[in-house]
Parts: sequence; C-alpha cells; structure tokens
Amino acid sequence: MPSSSQQAAKQPFIPTMRELARAYQAFSACSEAHLRPLELTPAQFDVVATLGNTNGLSMGELGEKTLITKGTLTGVIDRLEKKQIVQREVPPGDRRSVIVRLTPAGEALFEEIFPAHINYLKERFERLEPSELELLRVLLSRLRQALD
Repeated sequence: MPSSSQQAAKQPFIPTMRELARAYQAFSACSEAHLRPLELTPAQFDVVATLGNTNGLSMGELGEKTLITKGTLTGVIDRLEKKQIVQREVPPGDRRSVIVRLTPAGEALFEEIFPAHINYLKERFERLEPSELELLRVLLSRLRQALD
C-alpha cells in the first residue's frame, strides 16, 4: 500500500501546478531581461507603469494596483525616489496619507519604456492565438478564484 506522501505526490493537479510555476518563472525571466538594461527591477517598472497616466496614487492604492507587497513597496519607492523617478507628497488635509507621483524625469521614463516593454511582451504573447489567450485568461481567473 502506498504511503500518504506517495499518494499526495500523485495528485492530478501537481503537473498543472508545476507548469504554472514554470510559466510564471519564464514570464518573469523574459520581462526582467528586457528591463535589466534600463536599470529597473520588475517591481520598479510595475510602480512606474502603474503611476503613468495618473496624477499620483496613495501608497494603499499603489499596493492594491501593483503586485508588490506593502513591506516591499516602501523600499521600491525609496529606491525610485533616490533615482528621482518618483516623489512623495503629503496632502495638506491628511498628514497620515502619502501620495506618490512620477517626477518629470519619471514621466519621460514612463513614456519611453512603457510602450517599448508592452511591444516586447506583445511579440511573445502573439505566438498564441487570440482564442488561446482568452481561454488562458479565463482558466487563470478560475484558478485564482478557486484559491481564494
């Protein structure tokens, strides 16, 4: 009789879980390779891309709209501030809130890198048929909901 660990290792979702992890790793490596020459980490790009075309967002809004945890977000903002890509502002009526905005240099960077990165990723995603992309989106959404 197989042990419980042997039975667990034969669960039918495990190959799917591994493929999902491999796909995420491949996507991350692909995206990061394009961002590395720009001297931006994926998290820094995520913040710049999220702040682009806005008048700034609170730290809470940034945390919700990016894939960055709250603890990591502060460090990412610190590093972008040192690069003079973002600035923090405290609104006059709410000293507990902080708004993060792109600086003029950050706006120029966004205008340069965002379209280029989207086009870079588009070339890879266009290797799939539109119907495959839609099916993948639906299935990933269903998986996310099942894990909530």
